[in-house]
Amino acid sequence: METGALLVVFFLVLLLLIILAKTAVVVPQQSAYVVERLGKYAGTLQAGFHILTPFVDVIRYRHSLKEMAVDIPEQVCITRDNVQVAVDGILYLKVLNPERASYGISDFGFAIRQLAQTTLRSEIGKIDLDKTFEERSNINALVVSELDKATEPWGVKVLRYEIKSINPPGDILAAMEKQMRAEREKRATILNSEAVRDAAINTAEGEKQKVIKSSEARRQQQINEAEGQASAILAIANATGEGIRQVAEAINEPGGFEAVQLRVAEQYVAEFGRIAKASSTVVVPSNLGDVASMLTVAMNVIRKQHTEGDGHVPPPPPRKGN
Repeated sequence: METGALLVVFFLVLLLLIILAKTAVVVPQQSAYVVERLGKYAGTLQAGFHILTPFVDVIRYRHSLKEMAVDIPEQVCITRDNVQVAVDGILYLKVLNPERASYGISDFGFAIRQLAQTTLRSEIGKIDLDKTFEERSNINALVVSELDKATEPWGVKVLRYEIKSINPPGDILAAMEKQMRAEREKRATILNSEAVRDAAINTAEGEKQKVIKSSEARRQQQINEAEGQASAILAIANATGEGIRQVAEAINEPGGFEAVQLRVAEQYVAEFGRIAKASSTVVVPSNLGDVASMLTVAMNVIRKQHTEGDGHVPPPPPRKGN
């Protein structure tokens, strides 16, 4: 009897433990459990401790509310210029509505992967091979936009899509490498020619500036020389005028006229002597009285200038008998 009672107690305790395991549920953080009551949707359990109705409520689906990364397998896509490229990527999504994710589609992960592949093939087929590398960000945005429209009824949000690699065939890669090498050589040639052109322009500009500076220097030199010559001529003219004025004033002084006669006679004799020294042939006046007549003419000129200047006429020199 005691053994039978122990067995009954043991089975009762075991039953209680099973019922407790079926009814007491702890939902982890960032998780959601979908509960069905007698085969019908009853509610969604959020994070925390929950008690279910024994043998009535059943946890049918368990969803993670974290952002998930889904790998999109590599597939062959054909570009608009009929080139086959192998493209793979990665998709980021998040469950927003556990009820729709449970009942809207049987396997949303598989459906999204297939939809991402077909959308990617469609977008790659709209562009040329050369544009696939440049338009990668646009392709990602278009794929996300199309997937987001399709997954909204499923309660899943597609956050972003990234193309991991684009692999053209080997012969296409070799042709692209040759093209890139040719483009680099072309750019190098253009840069070299532009450098030579700029150097020639700089040299010509330097020569131009040199010629301009030299001409400006010569012009300034000529201006300075002309100003110096003008100043010298003006100084000589002023000195000559001052000398003539002093001579005129000296003539009007007592004995000045006789001094002029003496000076003229001295210059006449000096010039005659210079001519005699410079040439072996000397022309001698036929009459030595010509000297006196020359002095008379010169003195008449002097008297005339003084007469026009101040009206004072020096007396004629006394004539001596021959």
